[in-house]
Formats: sequence, C-alpha cells, structure tokens
Amino acid sequence: MATRSLVTETLAHERNRIHVKRTNAALKPDPSRVLLRPFTPGDHQRVQRIVTSILSISESDVGPILDEISSKFSARHQQIKELFHGRFEHLRKIVSIEPKLSEERLILIGSYFLSEFAVESAALFNPSIVADPNQQGLPPGALRFILSLRATGDGSVSSIVFRTGIIHANHRIEVMAATGDIVEPNQVPHNVYHKALFERTCVELGLDNERTRRVMQRLPDSFNLKELLAAVDTELREGPSPDGEKAREDTLERISMLAKSNYSVQFPPDQGLSERVIFPVTRSQRNGIEDARFVRFQNDDGTHVYFATFTAFNGQLGIPQMLETSDFLVFQLMTLNGPAVKNKGMALFPRKINGSYAMLSRQDSENVYLMFSDQVRFWYESKVLLKPVFPWELVQIGNCGSPIETKAGWLVLTHGVGPGRGYSMGACLLDLDDPSKVIGRLRDPLLQPIPSEWEGNVPNIVYSCGALLHDGELFIPYGVSDYAARFATVQLDELLAALQPESRP
Repeated sequence: MATRSLVTETLAHERNRIHVKRTNAALKPDPSRVLLRPFTPGDHQRVQRIVTSILSISESDVGPILDEISSKFSARHQQIKELFHGRFEHLRKIVSIEPKLSEERLILIGSYFLSEFAVESAALFNPSIVADPNQQGLPPGALRFILSLRATGDGSVSSIVFRTGIIHANHRIEVMAATGDIVEPNQVPHNVYHKALFERTCVELGLDNERTRRVMQRLPDSFNLKELLAAVDTELREGPSPDGEKAREDTLERISMLAKSNYSVQFPPDQGLSERVIFPVTRSQRNGIEDARFVRFQNDDGTHVYFATFTAFNGQLGIPQMLETSDFLVFQLMTLNGPAVKNKGMALFPRKINGSYAMLSRQDSENVYLMFSDQVRFWYESKVLLKPVFPWELVQIGNCGSPIETKAGWLVLTHGVGPGRGYSMGACLLDLDDPSKVIGRLRDPLLQPIPSEWEGNVPNIVYSCGALLHDGELFIPYGVSDYAARFATVQLDELLAALQPESRP
C-alpha cells in the first residue's frame, strides 16, 4: 500500500507549523477471517444427548456425512479433521463415550462441538506498532514492523490480531495482506507460582482471609496450577465455613480465577504472523481483550523484550493486564497488581528510568498519571502528570501508547475528549531523566477526525495505541471511529518545535 498523501493537515501555532500527512495505507474488518472455537450447547446432560444421537447414526452413513462436513470447512480451515479430533478428545473427558469407536465417528462427534467465530467482522482498529525482531533481508534504510490491532467480532468480543509491513527508505508504508487461516495458540498454564507473590496479590484483591491462608498453608514455596487446584478442592471438602458456604466458595473461586489468569500461549513457528490471534480464554477476559499497547523494552543488559499492556473485560469490569514476548510466538499473559493498577490505558516506558520501571496510567478516567516500580507486575503509587487544559480535551485525556525516546525528551502521544465526545490526538514532551517534568504540550490537536473518518461504530474518534519513530519521522497508526485503521506521518523536528511550555489558554 503506497503512502501517497490523501490529506495534509497543517496545524497553525503562534510560531510553528506541523504538517501531518495521512497515507493510503488502511485496514478494514474482514468477515472472512474466521476462527473455530469450542461450542458447548447447554449442560452436560444435553451434550450427552447429542453424543448419543450421533452414536445412533449407522456406520455406513458416518463417512459420507463427515466428508460433506470436511469439504464445507476445509476451504476455511487447515487440517480440519485434526481440529475435529482434538475437540473430541476434550469431550471424552466430560461425557460418557464408549471406548471403541471408528476414527471417522469420533471425528464426526468433534465436529458438532465447534463453532466458527468471525474474529474481525465488526471492527479492526486501535493499532499499535513496533519494530519487528526480524530485520533480515531488507534493503538499506527500510524497517520491518509488526502491527497489533484490536479485532472485534460477534457480541463485541475483542481479541488481538497482527499484521506485518515495511517502512521503505522513502518512508513509503507497505502493509502486507493477511494470509492463511486464523488459528488459536496452544494454552500453557504457568509452570510455577511463587507463594510470596501469590499471597501478596491475594491481599491486594481483598482475599486476605482465613480460607486463603489455609489454602496457602497446604502449598510449598513454589507450586503449580494442579497443586493449587488440589489445595482449593481440599479446602472446599474439609475446611470450615463459619460465615457460610457461599462466601467460602466465592473466595476459592476467585483464587482459582487469579491463577488461571496467568498463563502462556504458543504458536507454531510455521504459522504466519497474520494467522495468529490472542483470543480471550479466561473469565476475566470473557468479553474481550482490548487496546493492547505494545512496546519494545530494553533490558538492563541491552537485550530487548516486547511488553503489551491491555484491558481484560469480563462484561462488567475492565482489568489491566500485561503480556510479554520475545519472538511473537510465545506470549506470557499475566495480571498486573497493586493499588495503582486501576482503570484503562496503562503504557510502559521502553526502558527503566533511574533503575525503576515507569508507566503512564489513567487512574480516574480524566487525567494522565505517572508511576514507578521496582517490579513490572506490581504498582503501588501514582501521581498526576497531565490534566485537561485545552478545549479539545476538557472531558478527559489519556495516552496513545508508550512514550517514545528522543534526544529532546520522552515524546508522548495523547488523546483528548472534547465537545460531542469527539476524540482527538495531541502530544507532550517529558524530561528524559525526570519524566514527571512536562517540558511542553501541543495547544491544538495533532490529529483529529476529518469528515471521511466521522462514521463508524463510535463516531468522531481517532485513537492510537502506539506510534513508531524511524529515520526522523513519526509513523502513527490510528483507529477510525472504532471501525478501521489508517496511518499518518509527521516529521519529528516539526512536532518538537511546536511543543510549547504548558500553560492554560
């Protein structure tokens, strides 16, 4: 996709002008991108009735029925019979199935308990961009990038999907078309939980009671999920419940849910990036994984790892969480903990500052906060960094991704909500050594919806989850009215020159 400018916005300031260029690079939702997910139509008794009915089909009819089903689905899913077989193996654990069945019949049983889900049928928006860990095979001056997006399907359930692309030496943006079928990764529970950290998290979640302490006493200093669930089961069967059985069950269910919220997923190495989807699988995520903010983080030894903060939504509550990966094949998902872990829009700085992790956050749905911590998963204190000042942001402000390090300071893209609940994007600059010091802010929006961007699921919004600086130019992927995604670019020097000391208009 070429970057021939469609629109050039010129923002007038007292002494400086910024030329923001929109490009032709764009992404729209594609309903043909479907995922096969487990389908359980009712309780165990109903599942058993369906299985019994399938078992009553004559053996001579099983093959033709299976061939017809496989032919229908194989055009959209690779190795369809293997997927049916895997679903059958899961069913075998929960319903009564006679041990001796033909291979075709057990595959047929599995086919009844899978359902297609159109991952991005409703929207593909709120992108984040980072440099790809693989930069091999590129011409001089080019950069390969990874784009993460929030994909929304049926029931407004959101997941994380990916695309890859290249910024060419002439700053032309090329986004590669999605290839292949979408397949979920294998889920792997965390091998080890450390008791001290787990107890600390339980306290912060209000689970510091006698039931929790009894469960912890049954466990060694390091334990796995199986051992934890066994301890919970023992407490359910043997532990006293002076304040009622329901209170005890609620506590133990929350302990189990906490453990299951920390897990890893692994994609096969031959699976293309655009074929990978991180789909909500835990109770805390059951209504979606929203607005991942990816950052390429530099460790103390100079190596890099990728973190992404995101919001897990369970239908009522948004819960800040984090994932970590070094290769975009294995992802570790974890809870964020501490009294400062609130609300949405947390964004990690790309390195430690004075020996501490640093994070932007939005504690109160109105202001931008700054936090520091000695552990990336635990956050305890925050202070207000930015408040709404200008007319286009008076309802609330937040970040649009992780800060970007420049020689002049930490460049932070922001979003502001103004009249008619319209979202615009701005920018500010923080001191490199002390990011609590705001060096300058844009008085006017850097990017705001143009008429062709007003329409969508939520009108009049431009929003980003992270930009990328390359060769003196800032590349900004952004969501359009919670529906699609586009790109804009701006020269870094122009943007820095327009940032003014913070003052009220």
